[in-house]
Amino acid sequence: MQMQLNIQPALLLTLQLSFLLSFSAFAQSEKPNIIYILSDDQSWTDYGFMGHPHIETPNIDQLAADGLTFTRGYVTAPLCSPSLASIITGLYPYQHGITGNDPEFTFEKPRYQTDWQEARSRLYKDYLEEFQKHPTVPQLLQKLGYVSFQSGKWWGGHWKEGGFTDGMTHGDPTRGGRHGDEGLKIGREGMEPIFEFMDKAIADNDPFFVWYAPFLPHSPHTPPDSLLNKYLPKAPTKAVAAYWAMCEWLDITVGQLLDKVEQEGLTENTLVVFVTDNGWIQDPERPNRYAPGSKQDPQDMGIRTPIIYKWPGKITPRMETEHLTSSIDMVPTTLAAVGMDPLPEMQGINVMDRKALARRKRIYSMDFSHDMVAVDQPEKTLESRMIISGTWKLIAPGPANTNTSEIQLYDILQDPMEQQNLAEANPKVVKQLLASLDGWWPGDGR
Repeated sequence: MQMQLNIQPALLLTLQLSFLLSFSAFAQSEKPNIIYILSDDQSWTDYGFMGHPHIETPNIDQLAADGLTFTRGYVTAPLCSPSLASIITGLYPYQHGITGNDPEFTFEKPRYQTDWQEARSRLYKDYLEEFQKHPTVPQLLQKLGYVSFQSGKWWGGHWKEGGFTDGMTHGDPTRGGRHGDEGLKIGREGMEPIFEFMDKAIADNDPFFVWYAPFLPHSPHTPPDSLLNKYLPKAPTKAVAAYWAMCEWLDITVGQLLDKVEQEGLTENTLVVFVTDNGWIQDPERPNRYAPGSKQDPQDMGIRTPIIYKWPGKITPRMETEHLTSSIDMVPTTLAAVGMDPLPEMQGINVMDRKALARRKRIYSMDFSHDMVAVDQPEKTLESRMIISGTWKLIAPGPANTNTSEIQLYDILQDPMEQQNLAEANPKVVKQLLASLDGWWPGDGR
């Protein structure tokens, strides 16, 4: 009898430990891995699934078919640094303080040399300190035990300064640190750094977050010869062919990343989000150069992008052509996926919430000068504010707009290339949309 009494508590303890371990493993498996795939300088039209007649993007096409795909997605700014800062914080540029790529300053020597980089870094410190007041996605996820990896484009200094637990970018201006440095090798020179990080996370049973922001299709447009030769017969010029080939090169690397997820058996428990940082129209005569009306401009070719959310079993695949979305929604959606509430200052929505999507009537974007002049006065470099509501898009010029003081209004569905300004013929619409813009952010320092 005594032996039986001694065995039962031991057996009970064993069963309890077994249950706790099983529950812990179950809870762990319920935390989805998160992967952000960020295209760099690509028009919303330049994918197979978006109808481009020549560019082939079979892997992104499949991602779009398997996910919730918004064809009317927008970023918060048509320039990479403020756009990416919004994607990692869930805040608009006027909130997080990064409105341009570089501080404005006079320097005798050409840009991007080492001494210019060092001078820039000293001036950028104020902007970086303001930016770092706001939690980033990896910092928020780390509270739940996530590990995270930075690769590709990154303007926030060393990867540690962005809250990542691992990464590639060192941010040292004496070694070319500005917008990604070593991180810009990802994709162009293989995917091993990400795969090694994933392998370790899997071995340690850690949920993970991956920031994959390759320098693709960003210039320099130096695709493999096989891709360039594929597009030369189809393109009007070699410059265009090279850009088209870069778009497919990006797609190939996306396929490699998603194949890795599939091979590791992680597809069902991984939320993949795809977006581009800003648009691009390839100048047909000048290699590696963009044409007006795209990057750094408020037109749709500068701020529109497809945005894709794939999470098998949790997000029903569908092509969403009606409802609007913004990159500002990525963080609230990510937090909802892991059971966290958005921070009070976040203005985006959880796109998995259909009621929230239906309630949304408008989204916003903004365009600033390339160089910033005051971290606490973003309006000084504000060139345009944009609002999209239903079929309408309004562009309101800001204090720093030297090109025009004219308000522009477009029926963006009928006129996606924004050729016919309808502001004069629709004064009531202009008044309503301007009132909405001013209620959101006046753009004048108030």
